[in-house]
Amino acid sequence: MSAPVFTLQQVGLRLGAVQALQDLTLHIHAGERVALVGSNGCGKSSLLRLLHGLLPLSAGQFSHAPTLRQAMLFQRPHMLRCSAQNHVALGLWLAGMPWALARAQALAALHRVGLAPQAARSAKALSGGQQQRLALARAWALQPDVWLLDEPSASLDPHAKHAVEALMADFTAAPGPHGAAPTLIFSSHNLGQVKRLASRVLYLEQGRLLADLPVAVFFDGPSLHAVSPAAYLFVKGELG
Repeated sequence: MSAPVFTLQQVGLRLGAVQALQDLTLHIHAGERVALVGSNGCGKSSLLRLLHGLLPLSAGQFSHAPTLRQAMLFQRPHMLRCSAQNHVALGLWLAGMPWALARAQALAALHRVGLAPQAARSAKALSGGQQQRLALARAWALQPDVWLLDEPSASLDPHAKHAVEALMADFTAAPGPHGAAPTLIFSSHNLGQVKRLASRVLYLEQGRLLADLPVAVFFDGPSLHAVSPAAYLFVKGELG
């Protein structure tokens, strides 16, 4: 197995009075497709933000592969007051690309997600599904080694959910700039989506990692119950 892209050793994260993550030890390797599951407030979003460098750990050790290029998408992505094309181009320009080339690459990215006809429209005027596809286009244009996605399809209608999930699968299956498939780490309450996209599932509860299993084992009731009765009850409750 390749060297880890992320290594966490007994990590703790405190946000004010809340202990968001507790004693978390974890290794994530290049090319893995990791789903984070658990009830609201269990620490999924906090873990994604920690991995992306948006939150400082309070205890333990955290390291990542050098020169790692990451992109993070939020459940409700922030849209700039500019055209969809410039929204994508700005990220490329900030990464050092000349503006004219960034605009051309941005248009190619919009084609990739089916938004080329909306290139001149205000990013803020797009629908929720279009905004999420625009966020995916902006991330894809940067060719990240790691995709961090926080409930990327949770607030969308069924058609938009399908479109976003298809793009997630497509973008993270194709080889990246270094020839290997990117690493995908995403949180989701949609266990069907987890089954379709993930190779590995992490179950969090009150900031603690209670199960870390291959997807087939996670969705095998007796096997999951033997590892974590709490995770078993969560899955049973979600699937009805």
